[in-house]
Amino acid sequence: MKAIEIKRFVKEKYEQIARQSGQQPMAPCCGVGGCCTTVDYNVFSESYDHLEGYQPDADLGLGCGLPTQFAGIRKGDHVLDLGSGAGNDSFVARALVGEQGTVTGIDFTDAMLEKAAENALKLGFNNVVFVKGDIEEMPFPDHTFDVVISNCVLNLVPDKKKAFGEIWRVLKPSAHFCVSDVVMKGELPEKLKKDVEMYAGCVSGAIGFQEYVSIIEQQGFSTITLHQNKEIVIPPAILTQFMTLEEMTEFQAQTGIYSLTLSGNKT
Repeated sequence: MKAIEIKRFVKEKYEQIARQSGQQPMAPCCGVGGCCTTVDYNVFSESYDHLEGYQPDADLGLGCGLPTQFAGIRKGDHVLDLGSGAGNDSFVARALVGEQGTVTGIDFTDAMLEKAAENALKLGFNNVVFVKGDIEEMPFPDHTFDVVISNCVLNLVPDKKKAFGEIWRVLKPSAHFCVSDVVMKGELPEKLKKDVEMYAGCVSGAIGFQEYVSIIEQQGFSTITLHQNKEIVIPPAILTQFMTLEEMTEFQAQTGIYSLTLSGNKT
């Protein structure tokens, strides 16, 4: 698929998730329809219950880690949350920056932005804002933010070099990012790689760990630190939609999908 087609499909899927949230249980880091409604696919998400600032209404179960836990966010910081969705990580970050800091969420999905704005209004926050925009071309001036966070979003971006280049641009000198994302070991079968449902489900867009780190380094980041790395097991009921039992056995032996959290510094 072309990048524009991928973006259109991802946007449509996450519009559906936002509009259906609260009406039925949603599968984390996945869309609605296809594999994600026929199988309990809650293999990516982690519990936020213990984090200060957590707002259940903003948690649609779409993450694959807890980036705020390792982001080193301080009182007074200006934080950017990429692919902010209904505001889950943004509100946790707001508890860390306090009254003197700010949190800006960016998302390209109207329904998610509406839900996030509703949540912020209910909470009475005046230092959390949500902006419509594309992560590959962010509508912010250079050197704006102290910390950039993201949770299971960058694997959905077709041009990851461009995305990390934009992260570099909007960060202040000596600032840093911390993201949770999905990477893989080995190769996906061609049929699975081309499936748009699995792309929206944070699988088909995942790249190898070394390639991921290389892209980050190419943009100028240093001191890249891996904080968490957890292997994800895709349920067999999903895999059998894309391969035979023999192919699935080979896939499970040679391929691994991982959710990780890592950070890097702008020097």
